[in-house]
Amino acid sequence: MRGEGSAVSAIDDARSTVRLMLVLVSLTVAYPAAATEAAVTSAWVRPTVPGQPVGAAYFTITSEQNVTLTQVRSDAAGTTQMHNTTQIDGVMRMRQLDRVALPAGKSIQFAPGGMHLMLHELKKRLQLGDTVLLDFILVDDAGGQTVVQAVAPIKATPAQ
Repeated sequence: MRGEGSAVSAIDDARSTVRLMLVLVSLTVAYPAAATEAAVTSAWVRPTVPGQPVGAAYFTITSEQNVTLTQVRSDAAGTTQMHNTTQIDGVMRMRQLDRVALPAGKSIQFAPGGMHLMLHELKKRLQLGDTVLLDFILVDDAGGQTVVQAVAPIKATPAQ
């Protein structure tokens, strides 16, 4: 009989351990690491003409902590690419950026003639007055990921 009591006690201990593990897992899921505080302002997208497969988006992005902008997704495009335009020896050059560092508290501007977002494989024509949804994927120093959304109106100039 004594052996049965030990076995029951061992089973109860194992059940308690499993319950504790489930509680710890649920707390991890319920309370993820603090999200990055970031804001996208002045977002806008240039209109396109019929048949144009590529568009461009512009915005200003600011984060309260050091993060890296690793990707931008859009409901209007199959793919997007961050680019930077520079002038070297009188020749304008555009190169793709894999990521953009966002230092804490500093606003980074994506504007015509500089950094900008290319919208490739457009799903439809970008027409004045419509809007485009942009999802900005930010990664902090610990590897945590945050998605910041912005709705960008389609307009001919930023002042419109």
